[in-house]
Amino acid sequence: MPGTATPRPAGLNSTADLPKPPGLHWNVRAKQPVDYSVSMVRGLLDPENPTLAHACGGGWGRPFRSLVVIDATVDALYRDRFEAYFAHWRIEATWQVVQGDEEAKYLEQAILVTEAMSRMGILRRAEKVVAVGGGVVLDIVGFAASMYRRGVPYVRVPTTLIGQIDAGIGVKTGINYGHHKNRLGSYFAPELALIDPEFLRTIDPRHVANGMAEIVKMALVKDAALFDLLEATAGTITADTLAGCGSAVSEVLSRAISGMLDELEPNLWEQVLERSVDYGHTFSPSLELRADPPLLHGEAVAVDMAICLALAHLRGHLSQEDTGRALKLMQDLGLPVAHPTFTRELLEEALGDAVKHRDGLQRVPLTRGIGSVVFANDLTPEELDRALDFVTGWKATRNGELAGAAI
Repeated sequence: MPGTATPRPAGLNSTADLPKPPGLHWNVRAKQPVDYSVSMVRGLLDPENPTLAHACGGGWGRPFRSLVVIDATVDALYRDRFEAYFAHWRIEATWQVVQGDEEAKYLEQAILVTEAMSRMGILRRAEKVVAVGGGVVLDIVGFAASMYRRGVPYVRVPTTLIGQIDAGIGVKTGINYGHHKNRLGSYFAPELALIDPEFLRTIDPRHVANGMAEIVKMALVKDAALFDLLEATAGTITADTLAGCGSAVSEVLSRAISGMLDELEPNLWEQVLERSVDYGHTFSPSLELRADPPLLHGEAVAVDMAICLALAHLRGHLSQEDTGRALKLMQDLGLPVAHPTFTRELLEEALGDAVKHRDGLQRVPLTRGIGSVVFANDLTPEELDRALDFVTGWKATRNGELAGAAI
């Protein structure tokens, strides 16, 4: 009967029968598989190409809904083509336009995305969020998707070079907090990343160089053949040649993507903190957030890599010839190798922050010959000073040589 207490078995005392210290103990173990795909697809917005429709969950002869979160610049360039594509495949798109620059990579934008999910009434598993844009937008959307109902599925459509070969293909999401880059974030894999080089036709030269920095990174720490290929093709890499994706460019992109995934896959949750893909990412986060006028992510990474090249050379890990080759390649690709904000004080501060992020050790990746890496845990302020001087001297000599050749 309702309200009737269940009688307690005779002889049990609620106090006396509690277990003695250390008490009860349970271990809970679970494994969550990660299974996502990265696909390079030409003609993604061709109405006859079902790839994007199927990724959204539609394209099977019935209406379907998706939330499309799109970079404002991409929206202005491609909205008509996306709308025509979705209409052809009977996908009802709810649109949320967001800003794609680093200054917008904060919690407020992620909240905008979650509010769009709520207004749409997105179904928790059956309906997808589609993130369209560069690395900033992909990070914001991934972070929002990981938070909303503790996770809703999403698809990435990176439209910048850095998005296609770096930010769009891993599982990390992040937003900036205070003066710290990506301080808030999660590990949340997309269901699929769809890479169409045709989107690269509309990026400007600065964003071409921005993405090339991450490709140079992979060449320096993992792939000497890729480095040689970059040296041979640096003068021909443009938005149009990237979009055309001829044999040489196709190899550049595929080697960069496969190299990155090869490094990420065994260590998706960063249980191992010595990561070769952190090359160029020790000092650059502080520079990226403080440079005025602002630097793009790849530009800050290039300045960081230049310091790391100098450190490697000064430690005997990299010959003077190869150090010069690497610095010259970055300049030939339109990347900076120095910046006035990069002072010894900033480098020391950035290194101290990296030590906290890397669990108490510096774990700074340095090139050990082109295509290989070694980790340093004992860098000193004096070494940082000498590295700054080396890069400054190399740049002055190089600029002098170029000026002399032009006379």
